[in-house]
Amino acid sequence: MSTRFAVIVPAYDEADTIPGTLAALAAQTDTAFRLIVVDNGSTDDTAGVVRRFAATAPFPVEVVTESERGAGTAADTGFRHAIATGAVFLARTDADCRPVSDWVATARSYLIGGAALVCGRSIPRRDEQPTWPERHLFPAAVRLAALYGRYRRTHRAPGFRTPYVLIHGHNLALTADLYLTCGGTAREPLEAGSEDVTLLNRARRHTDRIVRAEDLIVEASLRRLRAWGARRTLLWYWDRRWRPASTTEVHVR
Repeated sequence: MSTRFAVIVPAYDEADTIPGTLAALAAQTDTAFRLIVVDNGSTDDTAGVVRRFAATAPFPVEVVTESERGAGTAADTGFRHAIATGAVFLARTDADCRPVSDWVATARSYLIGGAALVCGRSIPRRDEQPTWPERHLFPAAVRLAALYGRYRRTHRAPGFRTPYVLIHGHNLALTADLYLTCGGTAREPLEAGSEDVTLLNRARRHTDRIVRAEDLIVEASLRRLRAWGARRTLLWYWDRRWRPASTTEVHVR
């Protein structure tokens, strides 16, 4: 049943880019899911775009409102709404991303197969015409940073039941049971921390069934990389060691 698998998409002022995300989800080979878009206090027509899409979507669509700003906060609201209304499997992507056509099918396969948390692979969006460095050098730097993260003392505490892996908030899937057991996504502003890493480390204290899945693929936007440059973007993802001067600059549009 579609109510048992839910896809969560947090969205803030994404009226221009979320149509591509919705189209990618509509093109899934497995459409036995429901979509929950969490409107995180948008000032544009994000919610209206989603509601108009819902009229012809090949799956049920809901718009949930979360006024407290933060991708993690919005994601948590969406996850908990999905669970409260019957979801047992959960997946998340973002409103500027394009999941490949077998994304839902692949996520479902891992979860049915026994994985509790599935951490997928991120590649640049093809429609943004990535350069060679954007396609190869920056992703390599991210992977090196993740390898470093595996050996950081904070990620090697005795209570962790499985090694640290690279995780992207815009490409993950997990069970409702694990989400509730571990405490879920951190409810915090985007600039306060990496909510995906927090979720991973919370999950690592409760299960060893965490999978890094190279075949679970989402195309992610390059807009932050292009706005901030490689150095600042990497420092942002590295415990927010660089942050924009104002909170409004955090949301690159």
